[in-house]
Amino acid sequence: FLAAADGLGSIAIDTTQLNMSVTDPSAWATAMNNLGMVPVGLAGQQLVTDSICVPGFDPSLSMMTGITPINPMIPGMGLVPPPPPTDVPVVKEIIHCKSCTLFPPNPNLPPPSTRERPPGCKTVFVGGLPENATEEIIQEVFEQCGDITAIRKSKKNFCHIRFAEEFMVDKAIYLSGYRMRLGSSTDKKDSGRLHVDFAQARDDFYEWECKQRMLAREERHRRKMEEDRLRPPSPPAIMHYSEHEAALLAEKLKDDSKFSEAITVLLTWIERGEVNRRSANQFYSMVQSANSHVRRLMNEKAAHEQEMEQAKETFKNALTGILTQFEQIVAVFNASTRQKAWDHFSKAQRKNIDIWRKHSEELRNAHSEQLMGIRREEEMEMSDDDSGDNPSKKLRVDDSALAAQAYALKEENDSLRWQLDAYRNEVELLKQEKGQLFRTEESLTKDQQLQFLQQTMQGMQQQLLSIQEELNNKKSELEQAKEEQTHTQAMLKVLQEQLKSAKELAEINGHDESQANEINVLTVALVNQDREKNSEKRSPGLKSEKEALLIGIISTFLHVHPFGANIEYLWSYMQQLDSRISANEIEMLLMRLPRMFKQEFTGVGATLEKRWKFCAFEGIKTI
Repeated sequence: FLAAADGLGSIAIDTTQLNMSVTDPSAWATAMNNLGMVPVGLAGQQLVTDSICVPGFDPSLSMMTGITPINPMIPGMGLVPPPPPTDVPVVKEIIHCKSCTLFPPNPNLPPPSTRERPPGCKTVFVGGLPENATEEIIQEVFEQCGDITAIRKSKKNFCHIRFAEEFMVDKAIYLSGYRMRLGSSTDKKDSGRLHVDFAQARDDFYEWECKQRMLAREERHRRKMEEDRLRPPSPPAIMHYSEHEAALLAEKLKDDSKFSEAITVLLTWIERGEVNRRSANQFYSMVQSANSHVRRLMNEKAAHEQEMEQAKETFKNALTGILTQFEQIVAVFNASTRQKAWDHFSKAQRKNIDIWRKHSEELRNAHSEQLMGIRREEEMEMSDDDSGDNPSKKLRVDDSALAAQAYALKEENDSLRWQLDAYRNEVELLKQEKGQLFRTEESLTKDQQLQFLQQTMQGMQQQLLSIQEELNNKKSELEQAKEEQTHTQAMLKVLQEQLKSAKELAEINGHDESQANEINVLTVALVNQDREKNSEKRSPGLKSEKEALLIGIISTFLHVHPFGANIEYLWSYMQQLDSRISANEIEMLLMRLPRMFKQEFTGVGATLEKRWKFCAFEGIKTI
C-alpha cells in the first residue's frame, strides 16, 4: 500500500477523469506537490501563489503584513518539474492488510469528490466504514499513510483521523473510493466503501496560523535587515561647545583637508546660539580662519578654469585637424567626379561616389560651422576685454599706490575698531562681575584692571582718530592727484592749440624763429600763471545734479542741527527721500567738501560719537 501511494510521483493524472471541486488552488497544488504529483491547472486560475522568499508562506497574509506574494510556477523559476506524458492511465491496485483487504474502485467511474481543503489541514474524515470495524483496524490501515496523533471514532460508521504532517492527508485521500472487507467474511457488516475527505479542525487551523505568523515575522525581519543594510549612514553627531572643543576646531579650520567637517560644526554652533560676549572673540577668530580659505578656493577655481581653457584649445585644434582631413576627402571626391576620371567608373560606382561625396560635404559643413562658432565666441570675449580696458578709466601709478595705501589704512582702522569693541565687552563683563561686592583685595585688583583697560581704550581712541585723519588726508591727496591729471591734460590741449595758432601767425607775418620762441615762452608763462590761479581757487566739483540736490538737503538738515548729527541719523532721514541711497555714499560726499562740512568727535570712552556739522558760513567769513 505504501509503495503504491509513494509511486504516484511517476504516474500522470488524466485531466479528464480528475474533476475535484477545488476553490483554493494553492492548497490543492501544495497537496499534489507533497504527493510528488504535478499540479494540473484550472482554467482562469493561478496554481500557486506562495512567496519564494520563505518556503510555505501563505499569500492570504499579504493584506495583513504588506508582503507581496511571488508565484514560483512562472516560467524560468525552475521550481516546477517538466510534466510527464498524459497518456498513461491511473491504475489502483488491491491493498492487503493483516485484518482486512482494500479493493480499488472501478477505474471508469469518476473519482470521488472532496470538499475545499482547509488551510493547514492535518485531519481527515473517513466515512463508509464497516459496522464491525474497530479502532485498531482503522489504525492498521491508515498508519501506513503516516504517524497518527489521534483517532476519534463514532458509532455511525465514520471517524476523524489526525496526522502529524499535512502531506500524510494526501496519502489518506488516495484511499477514498476503496471497498474495505474485514478478513474473508461476506457479511454486510464486515464490508463498506470508504469515503475520505478533508476535515476542518480548530487545532489544525491554530497551528497553521502560528506557523504563518512566524513566517511573516521572519520575512519582515529579513526585509528590515535588508533596508538597514541599504540605508545610508547617519551624519556624525555634532559635539557641544566648550573652550577645549573650540580650540581644536580652530586648528581644524586651518587644515584644508578637515575644513569641510570643521565649517559644519562652526555653523551648527552659531545656529545653536553659542555666541555670547565671553566667546565672541573666539568665534570671531574662527570666522576669520574660515574667511582665509576664500583665496584658496579662488585659486582652485582659477586652476580649473585654466584646465577648461586648455581643454577648449585642445578640442579646437583637434577639430581643426578633423576639418582639414574632411577637406582632403571632399577634394578626392571632387577630383573623382571630373570628366577625366568619371567616365571610367561604372553606373553603380558613380552612384556610390556621389552619395559619399554629399555625405562628406554635409559633415564638413557641420564641423566648419562648429569651428566658426567657437572662433566667434573667442572674438566676442576678446572684444569684451578690449571694451573693459578703457584708457580713460586707467589711473596713474601714483594714484594706484595711494589707493592701495588708503585701503590698507581702512583695513587697519576696521581691525582696531573691532579690538575696541572687544575691549568694551570685556569692560562690561568686568563691571557685571564686580556688582555690589565689598571693596576687597579682589575688587581693588579689578579696579586696577578697569583703569588699565580705560587707559588702553583711550590710547586706542587716539590712535583711531589719528588713523582716520591720515585716511582722510590720503583720500584728499588721491582726489587732488586725479584733478591735477585732468587739469594737466586740458592745459596740454590748450597749449597745443596755442602753439599751432602761433606758428600759423608767424608764417603769415613772416616773423623769424626768435619771435616765435618768444611767443611760446610767453604762452607757457601765461598757462602756468593761469594754472596757479586755478589751483588756488579749485574746489571739488559736483558730478551730477543728484549730488547737488543731496548737498542742498544735507546742508539744510545740518543747519537746523547746530550741534551736528551722526551719519546714521542723517542716513535715516535721507532714506525717507531716496530709499536707494547708502550711508557710505553720504559719508563720501561729506568728506569731498571739507569747507562745507566738518567732522567732530564728542563724548568720552564708550560714549564716543562721530558727528558732522555744517561750516560753510565760517568758510565764507574766513575768506
